[in-house]
Amino acid sequence: MDRLQKQFDFILEADKEKFIGRQTYLSDGQRKENDAEHAWHLALMTILLSEYANEKIDVLKTVTMVLIHDVVEIDAGDTYAYDEVGKQTQRAREEAAAQRLFGLLPEDQGEKLRLLWEEFEAQETPEAKFARTMDNLQPMMLNAASDGKAWVEHGVHLSQILKRNQRTAEGSEALWKYAQEQFLLPNLERGTIIND
Repeated sequence: MDRLQKQFDFILEADKEKFIGRQTYLSDGQRKENDAEHAWHLALMTILLSEYANEKIDVLKTVTMVLIHDVVEIDAGDTYAYDEVGKQTQRAREEAAAQRLFGLLPEDQGEKLRLLWEEFEAQETPEAKFARTMDNLQPMMLNAASDGKAWVEHGVHLSQILKRNQRTAEGSEALWKYAQEQFLLPNLERGTIIND
């Protein structure tokens, strides 16, 4: 029963991801998504788009990775992609959160999820590279669908987007090319992304 209790403790704690707001608007531009919605969307994208991965990936492992990659934000909060000040303390905040949150689980499961989270962060395996590609493309897709609403709101420059996505093609060259053509170029032409 102790093992089961720990599992339910973590599951209930993970519900708090629903309260962590992000800066990306939903496709209708009416409200911003939360971390749980983001993670679900990445999982769906991984299942549907895994055929475009540069290398063969373990889809279940990758889905698990994207489902837990932002759980640390329950304690650490969301750091906006282009918040340079927030990024300075992001790693330390997330490390402390990972220690506490994954520590709620039975040791074997906590260690497994912690290692998956660290693998995602390191972005070295085929699964981690593809997971990061999903994590980068999903907000780009939603920004494009909402006429660049968050990009306009934050005055985002093309150079910032390209810097953030400098490794996106490592997970899928085909999906990065698609994103450039379908999400970035039209918004550059409309002026919702500042061209520098």
